[in-house]
Amino acid sequence: MSKIEEQYLARTARSAERGKAAEAVMPGGDTRAAGYHPPYPLTLERGEGPFVWDVDGHRYLDLVGNYTSLVHGHAYPPIVEVIRTGVGRGTAWPGRCEPQIALAQRLVERVSSVEKVRFTNSGTEAAMLAIQIARTVTGRRRILMARHGYHGGMDDTETGFFGSEGVHTLVAEFGRAESFEQVLSERGNEVACVVLEPVMGSAGIIPSPPGFLERVRDAAHRAGALFVLDEVICLRLSTGGAQKIYGVEPDLTMFGKLIGGGLPVGAVGGRDDLLAVCDPRAPRIFHSGTFNGNPLTTAAGTVAVEELTADRIDQMEQWATRLAEGLRAVAAGVGLPFSINHAGSLLNVFFTEKPPPATLVRSDGELITQFHLASLNHGLFFAPRGMIAMSTVMSDAFIDEAIERARGALADVAAGQV
Repeated sequence: MSKIEEQYLARTARSAERGKAAEAVMPGGDTRAAGYHPPYPLTLERGEGPFVWDVDGHRYLDLVGNYTSLVHGHAYPPIVEVIRTGVGRGTAWPGRCEPQIALAQRLVERVSSVEKVRFTNSGTEAAMLAIQIARTVTGRRRILMARHGYHGGMDDTETGFFGSEGVHTLVAEFGRAESFEQVLSERGNEVACVVLEPVMGSAGIIPSPPGFLERVRDAAHRAGALFVLDEVICLRLSTGGAQKIYGVEPDLTMFGKLIGGGLPVGAVGGRDDLLAVCDPRAPRIFHSGTFNGNPLTTAAGTVAVEELTADRIDQMEQWATRLAEGLRAVAAGVGLPFSINHAGSLLNVFFTEKPPPATLVRSDGELITQFHLASLNHGLFFAPRGMIAMSTVMSDAFIDEAIERARGALADVAAGQV
């Protein structure tokens, strides 16, 4: 056991205790794979602004915002207010509601490729619906995705996430348009849709290279397949999402995370003729869901989207750049190999001389594990895989403090390597 882990165990006794209680009623004591890490994850009790607190009373600078979903931080007052007002009127109704219409309008206004919107309750459900629409429209079953891309927890997409092809899943290499073009030229008549993240998230915040998305879209259309962009984490990168930055319009777009204002949400947007297969007046797909477009989520989401202005997006990118530069300098100062992937307000750190390609198997696994635990010991909270996301409620002083806390964590990691 490293000194870093010993310190973690010593300062998080209450989290360890609550972990045992969780293990008695949930497999592994958790209900969400992405946030789990050994020896056990923290048990959190509250969040406010850019901070979270654990049950042992420690405050952490939150550098991940519930995996990019809390773009305005925790308990953002305008969102709290609409939820407080709304909850007294009921949490879910058996008909449409004004907040639902308002959020759909905001998405149509902001994202140029979106003419109509259909709500779900998670990004996973959005992926399921987008693929179902594509299969219904094309009469085909297969999907083509990037190896190690993440599009939620359904069999067909998880197969590709883990790097394999499956019964209905084909994979190609992210960033290599010729890889997708080859698959589509050989098996395009089997493919209902190509699904891509403009910036790969779980694989390490990897931006699309210039021209990649356009070439894949064109190849998909030549094959008669739909082109679907997963903007679940990327919508925060501009007022029109990553597709505005890259200048490419998909047939369908998947949304989630920030459009719920901190509550469960998902959505599919796209061309009117494609979303029409869900039209209940003449349905080709019976798409339903008890909580789809519920008033609390859509009211909170409307505020989150409206308040994500271009100026705030630019400010988050500036903070991300400042944090990245600070981390590089500190790592160099303690003699650790270090690199960062950076896309707008999103970062992913690596203990390698340059960032690796999309992969789930990292050569720096031990170092990132120790840095993550050491950072928690120093009051920094980010994803175990090294992903970091800015929020609009941060400040220059917050970034300076994060760099100083990281300095202590990196020094602890370096000391353990001697």
